Amino acid sequence: MSFLESLPHGISVIDTGFVRERFDASYLIVESGRAAFVDTGTNASVPRLLAALRLLGLTGQSVDWVILTHVHLDHAGGAGLLMEHLPQARLVVHPRGARHMIDPSVLMQGVRAVYGDEVAARDYGELRSVPASRVVTPEDGTVLELAGRPLRFADTPGHARHHHCLWDERTRGWFTGDTFGIAYPEFATPVGTHMIPATAPVQFDPPALHATIARLASEEPQTLYLTHFGAVRYEPRLGTQMLAQIDAMVTAALSLATAADRHKQLKDACERIYVTELLRCGSTVEDGVMRRILAIDVELNAQGLGSWLDRPQSIRA
Repeated sequence: MSFLESLPHGISVIDTGFVRERFDASYLIVESGRAAFVDTGTNASVPRLLAALRLLGLTGQSVDWVILTHVHLDHAGGAGLLMEHLPQARLVVHPRGARHMIDPSVLMQGVRAVYGDEVAARDYGELRSVPASRVVTPEDGTVLELAGRPLRFADTPGHARHHHCLWDERTRGWFTGDTFGIAYPEFATPVGTHMIPATAPVQFDPPALHATIARLASEEPQTLYLTHFGAVRYEPRLGTQMLAQIDAMVTAALSLATAADRHKQLKDACERIYVTELLRCGSTVEDGVMRRILAIDVELNAQGLGSWLDRPQSIRA
């Protein structure tokens, strides 16, 4: 399967190759010969991103912006290495995430603590720093231009406090990172695109996510450009579906707050919620395949729920 898919209006989807096919996307926006990447995948993704430029008749000199929705490594792990190949580009990152791109040592320590040294080295490599002089930190409402094409930033907490989404007026589309959840192509049902929440550690915030989804929907978008995975037609039911699952996850988590085997029970609860919703929508994916595809998100989302439960109640209320 080709790793590059061309969409209308100068937007291309690049399958970064992280984890499996059609799991993790970077986007390339091209306007009048100038280019911007949105999210980068990991260090191992960088050759594909550079190949995508060549396939579109561009070079590293053509890129003005590398835009990160947030600094989780499936979105930003390759940013430093990619920037070394793009001499004209500036890195655009949420103000809360910028320090981790300038000095990624703390971020790398966190990855090793969660996954262990061997897995961290295998999946992410060594993060490369970006000079502070090349980093731009937009505020809510900031508009950057790509050859005259306006790209507007929205501060979008809920998945993470260092998350922003990018509005492209040309396509009336949001580049959503993880804020609007996950829609694996394998999980499309007779109803259409199927959403699953993304509540990875450590900054999941249910009320903030509800407010963010409402804000994104208020623009009446036509397209959602999801990192996991691909461009999907926006329908109001997608936000409703995702938030209903989040509410079910929060209810389950609160009931398990003091469970001795809490993490395992949180995983079981997440899997049960997702499988139930897939079956309700008519999914015909074989049960074992369904659970295998869900396994990464079940693990990470359960960790995110655990992190949320461990905050003082006054903070997570």
